[in-house]
Amino acid sequence: MLPVTYKTAVQPDWVDYNGHLRDAYYLLICSFATDGLMDLIGLDEAGRARTGHTLYTLECHLNFLAEVKLGVELQVRTQLLGHDHKRLHIHHLVERCDDGQVVAESEQMLMNIDTASGRSAPFHEQVARRVTALAGAQQELPRPACVGRVIGLPGS
Repeated sequence: MLPVTYKTAVQPDWVDYNGHLRDAYYLLICSFATDGLMDLIGLDEAGRARTGHTLYTLECHLNFLAEVKLGVELQVRTQLLGHDHKRLHIHHLVERCDDGQVVAESEQMLMNIDTASGRSAPFHEQVARRVTALAGAQQELPRPACVGRVIGLPGS
């Protein structure tokens, strides 16, 4: 089972003139889930202070799969698809809490950054151990269907 990295209810200022969750807020929800993943691997506030490291998002693909309305409770489950010594390839699955319907998916590439230099850096040893453990726990999970998609029109 994938860990839940964020839970929220759709807020009044998050809906548009159609009564639907605005597209930007799907990404905000995923951004908060990335914070939850950071907590999970030891880059919470204390870990960032101890290591001087943080994560930056390098690339993000977001797929909108279902409408979401005001007040709906959502949760995000996060899968680690791959990693190396300073990057994480992740997938956020956004689903309704009441029935588990998947409403969005986001594939992202994250980079470990040394905040003192502003440059990429290998994960701190304690963080690297947690990343490796998470990868091991999720290694048998299937690859989500939306991962690796390319946007474009046929023939273009």
